[in-house]
Amino acid sequence: MRKLVILIAIPGLLLLLAACSSTGSTSTGKVVKSAPVGNNLTVEISNADGVLKHGDQHFTVAFKDASGKPVDVGSASLSFFMPTMGTMAAMNDQATLTTTATPGVYNAKANIEIAGEWQVKVAYDGAAGKAQTSFHITAQ
Repeated sequence: MRKLVILIAIPGLLLLLAACSSTGSTSTGKVVKSAPVGNNLTVEISNADGVLKHGDQHFTVAFKDASGKPVDVGSASLSFFMPTMGTMAAMNDQATLTTTATPGVYNAKANIEIAGEWQVKVAYDGAAGKAQTSFHITAQ
């Protein structure tokens, strides 16, 4: 009887753990910035802290519809731009985006050269149409 209970309990626990795991989650961390990007979509930049910092950064870029569901936009790009200030030359830091298991959600990394206010340019081209937007974000 005891062996039968164990044989039933172990698979049940494994099923429970699989159902509760985060691998199927579309959570992308804490939102750093969200902005409309066109075609009734919003682009959302997020990371574990909810804050971008200068230096090497890893973050998530997600394109979402009005209900918050990720939407496959096809090819996407993101860059950080800071104009010339005084004797400092303009800076343009391109992010590298890689697809994830969730269409419309991309892992991103960029080297943000200095702290301050940056202009972010986001663009996409694919099944959801073609659009681009720009907005400001502050790196600490």
